[in-house]
Amino acid sequence: MEIIKTKNAPAPIGPYNQAVVHENTIYISGQVALEPDTGKMDNANLAEETHRVMRNLGAVLQAAGSDFDHLIKCSIFILDMNEFKTINEVYASFFNDHHPARETVEVSKLPAGARVEISAIARKI
Repeated sequence: MEIIKTKNAPAPIGPYNQAVVHENTIYISGQVALEPDTGKMDNANLAEETHRVMRNLGAVLQAAGSDFDHLIKCSIFILDMNEFKTINEVYASFFNDHHPARETVEVSKLPAGARVEISAIARKI
């Protein structure tokens, strides 16, 4: 196993790693909208929050030797399913023709006051 750590994504806020690579598969921990440099939430509005989550996910992908085109599956956790359209539009803007498998689940609470969290599985390039 290879542990992935990058300063371009927020440091873990608990006993976990940003990602773990096993063979050619990358398992990425849930990303929220924490600013990597400050550790503060970037959540002025839901669209900005989702952009930050996706940029954090992209930074971990890059550190692990991958990119959005090599995502296999994403899990999206949101506080309010009524806000799914906003999250989905931002999420979709990070992909070209390739879209990974995905589920979206409404939850009662997320870490650090987040409204959206995304974890992923990818393969190395």
